[in-house]
Amino acid sequence: MGMAAGTLTLQPIAWAQGRKEVFIAGKRIKTVDIHAHASIKDVEEVINGTALERNIGGPRLLDPSRLVMMNEWGIDVAVISANQYWWYRTDDRSLASEIIRVQDEGFQAWCSEYPDRFVALTSPTIQFPDLAAEQLDYAVNELGFRGASMAGHVNGVVPAGPEYDEFWAKAEELDVPIFVHPAGSDNIIEEGALDYPGDLGNIIGNPLETTFFLSRLILDGTFDRFPGLKICGAHGGGYLPSYFGRTDVACDAAGGPSINSDGEFIGNAPIQADNCRNQKPPREYLRTQIFADSMVFSDEGLRHLVAEMGPSQVVYGTDMPLGWPDTMDLIINSSYLNNSEKEAILGGNLIRMLKIDRAI
Repeated sequence: MGMAAGTLTLQPIAWAQGRKEVFIAGKRIKTVDIHAHASIKDVEEVINGTALERNIGGPRLLDPSRLVMMNEWGIDVAVISANQYWWYRTDDRSLASEIIRVQDEGFQAWCSEYPDRFVALTSPTIQFPDLAAEQLDYAVNELGFRGASMAGHVNGVVPAGPEYDEFWAKAEELDVPIFVHPAGSDNIIEEGALDYPGDLGNIIGNPLETTFFLSRLILDGTFDRFPGLKICGAHGGGYLPSYFGRTDVACDAAGGPSINSDGEFIGNAPIQADNCRNQKPPREYLRTQIFADSMVFSDEGLRHLVAEMGPSQVVYGTDMPLGWPDTMDLIINSSYLNNSEKEAILGGNLIRMLKIDRAI
């Protein structure tokens, strides 16, 4: 891996018994990946013969090849989570509960086998907020999980309203983050609208779903009801940090011209100011309660993400094992990040947020 100009203090990598190690200014740092997909084959036995029956397989299944990939990329700890959420579709509480129990116990067994390399997030049944709160509590307090993952909507509904407050309250009480992974914006875009070459449901739909979700939690006042709530958006937080200037002024900017009954211009109308429920300027949430992974894939994209959110809100993510480009080199070789900021993004922020042992 080449080093960019101005980074002569860096010793980016070394190899120890076939495992890539990452160094910043000669210091070995611990890297943590927030965005690691996983699934458990045993869940098939729970859903056989039900309306949710499906094959659970492919590269998401956990096996030793995952460790080989992590060693090659220089990832010390992967935060595994199940990010497909097809179980949201059932209205059978017992079935939903059993799916998550088997899935979480499978994750816990894997993390126990490799305690220095993996931690897990539960993926609770958000369609039952009270049950989801119980599942999160059990996963954190009994299984040692570090938080939860969830979709950007629950059967078409963004969980920003008070009916989901029991779950958000539990996440705040436990002081654990929620990782939000989208599934194509089918709650926003009409069916078939993205059925064109290029996997547009993924390329366009996924970041759009995350953008809508985070915007709703800001403007519906969810973050104000739970000021300790921490949400991490996959894929660079969607489009939200890319054009946040528009969100900045959503509740106080001038709209179109206002005309009185005589046809005279009397000023500019506010844009839906009475509909905004946030109690603070939107950017305060972007820089405190919202986090984003590093999956923006270009040096300028990463620079802008950090400039908008701050280095404390950006964390390393790979989408492993689904074949997306890695952003570790972008972070290590960036000219706009100092060494402590690089260390924070590559692992330090997640070590703090997920309460991971700092020892390597």
